[in-house]
Amino acid sequence: MRRRPSELLPALALLLPALVMVGLLFVYPLVFSLTYAFRNESSGGWDLGNFSKAFALYGGDITLTAIVTVLSTALVGVLAVAIAGYLTLGENRRAVAALRWIYRWPLFIPFVVAAQLMRTFLAKNGMLNNALMAAGLVEPLNAMSLLDWRGVVVTFVWKQLPFAALLISGAMASMDRSMIESARGLGAGRLRILLEIVLPQVMATVWVSLILSFVTMLSALSVPMMIIAGTPTLLTVDMAWRVNSYGDYGVANALGFVAFAMSGVAAWFYLRQGLRTGGQPK
Repeated sequence: MRRRPSELLPALALLLPALVMVGLLFVYPLVFSLTYAFRNESSGGWDLGNFSKAFALYGGDITLTAIVTVLSTALVGVLAVAIAGYLTLGENRRAVAALRWIYRWPLFIPFVVAAQLMRTFLAKNGMLNNALMAAGLVEPLNAMSLLDWRGVVVTFVWKQLPFAALLISGAMASMDRSMIESARGLGAGRLRILLEIVLPQVMATVWVSLILSFVTMLSALSVPMMIIAGTPTLLTVDMAWRVNSYGDYGVANALGFVAFAMSGVAAWFYLRQGLRTGGQPK
């Protein structure tokens, strides 16, 4: 039965503040950014000049950004499923309690602090190489710095892993354990139970955690700026450089449009998976 307009007014009144905030803080800046990306300030017209310049100057950085974020997201997914699976299926109570306590630490550390920690940990004379040399695994002359794209991947994974693992472990904990106990009774191992019974039922949550992690890592500025000393680097650093050094908002917004397109691809993939499963876990 269709509701009368007078019955919808209370609901609209409740939604209006949220809609206004979304419009002012997200929609308006997005439209403004897209306008600058396609506008040629020299001629006052509209063309793809900013995009041509962006790809000519930063094509390698665009590729590196895509590789780093996709690789980091994949590692976050694998490790988060492993941690959540052990928290759900682990039989050693002390190990489960220790892991439950330790893995959450990076969740409360800002990206800028995580980047500074990794600068100390991954440097040529940092804590990692000193520990390896003390253990006799690496010779001092063979020690190498990881302050490049590899350090960015390590930092992203370390920082985002607790967030993804927390979501996935919560979904696994809310499952009906009768199927798990039945599989154990039939002699199935923990790995098989995780991959064939538990994981298919929480795939919707896994995708949500991966998409949110992907977008968060794609938008991070402090990590690549503090860990990568030169080039190539990530898009967020290039955008900040174009604005702060040249006042070139056109190219900066073109790079932002590319990052937005990457996020759009991730969102499209998630929506496609959701429609395929009817919005329910497989």
